[in-house]
Amino acid sequence: MKRSLVDLPLGQHAEIASIDCERRLSRRLMEMGLLPGTRVRVVRVAPLGDPIELRVRNYSLSVRRAEAAKIAVRPEGAV
Repeated sequence: MKRSLVDLPLGQHAEIASIDCERRLSRRLMEMGLLPGTRVRVVRVAPLGDPIELRVRNYSLSVRRAEAAKIAVRPEGAV
């Protein structure tokens, strides 16, 4: 069961399954630590919904909603 990072409820952990966007953007996201297999958690969302703050590898990272929509995740506990 894969879904987008923007669909993940606040506070829930998930594992990144894939990043499906143009090569330049996917490379930049991976340089920031968003690699397939990495555990991520949505910490908070800005009042208007953009950006989204994530907790990745023991640091906070904010990404645009459009970028987060291209990151497929597997919710924790899903097989």
